[in-house]
Amino acid sequence: MTSTLGIAVIGTGKMGSDHVRRFGRTVGGARVVAVADPDGDRVKEVAAGLEGASAHTDPAAAIAAPGVDAVLIASPGPAHEEAILHALERRLPVLCEKPLTPDPAGALRIMEAEARLGRRLVQVGFMRRYDAEYARLKELLDAGGIGRPLFLHCRHRNASSPSFFTSEMLISDSVVHEVDAARWLLGQEITAVTVLSPTPTSAAREGLQDPRLVLMETSGGAVVDVEIFVNCGFGYQVQCEAVGESGSARIGDGHAMVVQSAGRWGGEIDQDFTVRFADAYDRQLRRWVTAAARGLVDGPDAWDGYAAAAVSEAGLTAARSGARTPVELTERPSLYR
Repeated sequence: MTSTLGIAVIGTGKMGSDHVRRFGRTVGGARVVAVADPDGDRVKEVAAGLEGASAHTDPAAAIAAPGVDAVLIASPGPAHEEAILHALERRLPVLCEKPLTPDPAGALRIMEAEARLGRRLVQVGFMRRYDAEYARLKELLDAGGIGRPLFLHCRHRNASSPSFFTSEMLISDSVVHEVDAARWLLGQEITAVTVLSPTPTSAAREGLQDPRLVLMETSGGAVVDVEIFVNCGFGYQVQCEAVGESGSARIGDGHAMVVQSAGRWGGEIDQDFTVRFADAYDRQLRRWVTAAARGLVDGPDAWDGYAAAAVSEAGLTAARSGARTPVELTERPSLYR
């Protein structure tokens, strides 16, 4: 492995292209040497902007390309497992965008592959762990600054959702971030999920159940509620308030600057997750590059991806049935303890 980590980026849509840009401008110690996407024209266009990078429509070919030391996967969730297993066959470190897999069975197969290697190589892109506000809240909770946590109140809002977004994706692709954040902030597993659905907003396409309220119970006796609203119309908001026995703490208000003029006051609301979490994505990639160069995982691993998938599966069942649904987790393997 050279001093500069050679990266294969799988998926060159919005997320993958954003990562490619970051490697070129804000993340040192690595460069993109191969890109893959089923859209041949798009992947050639992306590769054309990268000196010496090869373009592929087959992820396996990109992963096997000369100079590849690590793999970043930003393709749709159903394609993640196959690409990860190809990377593990070559013992390459992986950063996989969420979800690790759409279902816990796929995540288990990835953990089994890592167990056969006897080492962890897969990190999941739960970037909120690298956000400065989330990090401060984590430090406060770990230090007992507000006493034992009782509640996490979360809001996750998007201005609008893409045409392919489904009711299930509100949970599996959006609330999954709160699932991981709650597990990480509290240091507890989620044990049960209930989903409540009000009358859909008039801004939602026909058949899209938006918004939803997701209630999660934890192994430590806390309760987490998540308002997920992907067609709120006004911007992108991610907020979290922790309520403990002796205080509370809230992040995500976005009040860096408040302007008062002409009888009004207010500020700007981010319109996109790549803006709100720009610094978190940079921190995540820098730490991954540093760890991957040493063959290590320094962040959420395959177990975290599996646990999130299991909670999402319970959430989807709860949404269909309207009933409280327990989360079923296998025993945590020793490799992930």
